[in-house]
Amino acid sequence: MRIATFGWGGQRRVGRLSTDGTELTPLALGDRARTRGALALIEALAEGREMPAAAGPRLPVSAVRLQAPLPRPRRNLWCVGRNYRAHAKELAGTIFSGDEKPIDRWPIVFTKVPECVIGPGEAIVLPGRSISEQIDYEAELAVVIGRGGVNIPASRAMDHVWGYTIVNDVTARDVQQRHVQWDLGKSFDTFCPMGPWLVSADELNGQDTRVRCWVNGELRQDGATRDLIFGIPQLIETVSRGITLYPGDLIATGTPAGVGMAMDPPRWLKPGDTVRIEVDGLGVLENPVR
Repeated sequence: MRIATFGWGGQRRVGRLSTDGTELTPLALGDRARTRGALALIEALAEGREMPAAAGPRLPVSAVRLQAPLPRPRRNLWCVGRNYRAHAKELAGTIFSGDEKPIDRWPIVFTKVPECVIGPGEAIVLPGRSISEQIDYEAELAVVIGRGGVNIPASRAMDHVWGYTIVNDVTARDVQQRHVQWDLGKSFDTFCPMGPWLVSADELNGQDTRVRCWVNGELRQDGATRDLIFGIPQLIETVSRGITLYPGDLIATGTPAGVGMAMDPPRWLKPGDTVRIEVDGLGVLENPVR
């Protein structure tokens, strides 16, 4: 199934997308629950509740405003760095050239704060040159946890996956390098576009799909998730080691080669740009830059 969070009639709603992707059926979530978007639904399903009934007639997708499916995640998003070999290789010629950590021993894990999430069509806002002049894009498939747990073995990890969405791990590269730890440079307001909806694991094989990114119509990134250095089961096992995962937690799996930082010269995002990300079987996430 595909689940979207959207605005209609001045209110936030959660709905199920039709098979052809043209209509949304609003779901009967309470007023307080639906303000949390699809997170309330995932938590309810994790508790064993039935899928909510329809709460009104179907609506054309073209008539609603899609929002981030998880507009305010329950806590920081888990993110993985350098998880495609080609991306790790391209960074070897950048300011990260002195980092000799073996890329296939342990995943590089960092976080982004929930407040940086925005939805489809919302603007990625550049923070100003006094803060950063090196804003980059990173197209990623994100895993949505459906069943919580701690110390989850890789062999059972996929049992804990509800589904997937797209995120753009927007990054201030100079800030990322300046502070060594990456969280600050990854967490500026608007630096996590998400959407356009969630797709359940029974409809999408996140371990074998394609991630692409265009900037102003130019294809920049094109990678296959089967080429991840650390696959989805290994990432879930790693993140859950001594840390309890909860329904609705997100793990961004890393970005393919083709980021602006690795170009010669680097090509940073600028006002007026448009970033379009597509994941096969999931949809398109597009955001302007201002």
